[in-house]
Amino acid sequence: MPVNRNALIRYRTIDQCLQNRRRKWTLDDLIEACSDAIYEYQGIDTGISRRTVQADIEMMRSNKLGYEAPIIVVDKKYYTYADKDYSITNSPISAQDMQVLGEVSGLLKQFKGFNHFADLNEMVSKLEDKIYTQKTQLSPVIDFEKNDNLKGLEWIEVIRKAIVEKKTMCITYQSFKAREASIFCFSGYLLKEYRNRWFVLGRAHRRNSPLLTLALDRIQTIEEHTESYRENIELDLATYYNNVIGVTKTPNQRDCEVVFWIDKDNAPYVITKPLHHTQKLLSEDETGKTFSIRVIMNFELERELLGFGSKIRVLGPRILVKQMRAQIKKTLERYENNF
Repeated sequence: MPVNRNALIRYRTIDQCLQNRRRKWTLDDLIEACSDAIYEYQGIDTGISRRTVQADIEMMRSNKLGYEAPIIVVDKKYYTYADKDYSITNSPISAQDMQVLGEVSGLLKQFKGFNHFADLNEMVSKLEDKIYTQKTQLSPVIDFEKNDNLKGLEWIEVIRKAIVEKKTMCITYQSFKAREASIFCFSGYLLKEYRNRWFVLGRAHRRNSPLLTLALDRIQTIEEHTESYRENIELDLATYYNNVIGVTKTPNQRDCEVVFWIDKDNAPYVITKPLHHTQKLLSEDETGKTFSIRVIMNFELERELLGFGSKIRVLGPRILVKQMRAQIKKTLERYENNF
């Protein structure tokens, strides 16, 4: 059964809404969400009719597309999934969907040789592996790094839209150190991924509030707020993270040259996978190689260096050497003490 692009956008939007169980969804809420999605992706601003969304819900409930979505109505008003773990994205891919995916993959491959689209290489490989697995029912031939238990991914699209549309978010957030959650208005500027964990850089609407980097897995709720969006007028977002490993940074923090020695057995790993794009080989001998990187000092840098254990020795700057010694001393004490 042919399904046009607008219908697929609406199905996916309804699915995303019903997966968000922190909010109660009326039919009017779903209509508004679908209208916003169609406008964002297709540029159509005529809105979506009530009858269309009702028909979409019935189509999702049926097995015509293979969804058989368990959509129920609570209190004769609110739509939700009877199965809290259900999503149409977990449904088997239809033959028509496979054809579309194949066409998309073919289109993307045409851009693989262009420098501007270098990041597409991994995306195309992932897509083709999924198509191969679905068609042949065999095991994947590529095992990409993933974390199925990762929290906060449902906020990526919500935050992305808020940044693009320059809308203020009202966020309920609880860091690992906080005893209870706090609620504040927030203008987001940039989504950042580090080691399969997602963060958003932005500013809270508080007096003299510094830039904040919020972990998406610590966000409890996000709602749109009417307060005016606060523009970024001080940062070059394209280069903000160029001198950092990880995400921990303040705007005026200065970088420094970090020098370290790696033994000969592990030096090849550092050469083939540099710690940072500024990495340089300074010297080498029969025992190992000495490198430098130019980054700011933060928690992620220390953790990266400590991860090499006895294979590394940090040579500078002096303050970092001191911090590394202190951390190693604590580690030894934990092994020497009887718990």
